[in-house]
Amino acid sequence: MKRNRTKSSTPRLSREAERLVAVASGLAASGSRLEDRFWEKRLSEQVIRLLEHGTDSALETALDLLYPTEAQAYDVLIDTAEAHSESLAVGDAELLLIAAPVLAWSKYSIPSGAMKPELVDALSRELAKLIAAAGTQLAVSPYLYSIDQLPQRFSATRQLARELGQHALDGQRVAPSRGALPETAPLLADTRYVLAVLAAPLGGPLFAWQELALERIEGHTSRAAALEKWRASCGPLLAGFLTGCTTELLLPDAYHVSCRESDRAVRPFGIRAAVAFLETALGVEAPRLRAVVAQFGAERGEECRIAFTLLGSNEVLHGVVWPLFGREEGPEADGPREQIELLLRDCRIEEVIQLDPLFPLEFCEDCGVPLFADPLGELVHPELPEDAEQPRAHLH
Repeated sequence: MKRNRTKSSTPRLSREAERLVAVASGLAASGSRLEDRFWEKRLSEQVIRLLEHGTDSALETALDLLYPTEAQAYDVLIDTAEAHSESLAVGDAELLLIAAPVLAWSKYSIPSGAMKPELVDALSRELAKLIAAAGTQLAVSPYLYSIDQLPQRFSATRQLARELGQHALDGQRVAPSRGALPETAPLLADTRYVLAVLAAPLGGPLFAWQELALERIEGHTSRAAALEKWRASCGPLLAGFLTGCTTELLLPDAYHVSCRESDRAVRPFGIRAAVAFLETALGVEAPRLRAVVAQFGAERGEECRIAFTLLGSNEVLHGVVWPLFGREEGPEADGPREQIELLLRDCRIEEVIQLDPLFPLEFCEDCGVPLFADPLGELVHPELPEDAEQPRAHLH
């Protein structure tokens, strides 16, 4: 998932944060594989120690310091933090926290929360049959999570991996926690996550495509084939939980890469959900709508915001936020805007206005809703007409 970064002045470094910055910078500048190993060992030891003690602050401070100035060192440090938050060794076993994302959109609130034991058991069987390598053990969390309900810190992610991993090693079903999950934002297009831990012998394969590729079996399972089978088997299973939703399943994979992939993949769902809702709410066909696309950010483009109006009107009725990632960021990155325009035209929006300036990340002071650019380039609060069908969930 996209990590929120502080916008404050340079943070004050603790001794732990200074060490992290120094070691990550050393690894980023390394000129040999042998030197890499030297730095990697020390960085891993320090990160694991912090995560085991639940002290994320030094790690977060170091990341905030490196992000604007040392991109390679930042990548090294965050990769290490992600790796040790989602995986760990217990005895003779290696544990990996995995996520199976489910993209969904609906005119109603998208469900999340506790799943029935029968559904958890069915998902466990399919994971074991289609995704996990033979000889692995697994445990599935009994919740379908929204992004707001996922662990928010690296140490909390590691703790969840350890807890689920112990159930996998013990062969026990995971019982729901007594504490309630946090409430989730009611979005028309969002992602839900099935979380599980795979436990494999040290050095052994975790996934079916690893095992079969190593054995060179003719017609071995590829990631693409596994995804096709996963969608066919588990799409119907989850449809009963996600009533009234259009869904698309992504391949179960390591926790952090799955979250990032789902962040990217859900973006078109937001636009399609917006167009479908506005057609119903306003009683108009898509060609009578107009879209205004603009990039927003502080010093660089961090997201695109798509505003919708009726043809011939400058009043913004609703808007969708399209986050930018990695190379997409920056005012010169036109690729995402071209992709958005193609998607809008595929949704039968015929008039698309692309605004060139980089707009500030402004929000409504009263309700916190993002402000969107109207066709004249003014930042405004989106408002549906009073006689329109009001959404039961948000579009952004």
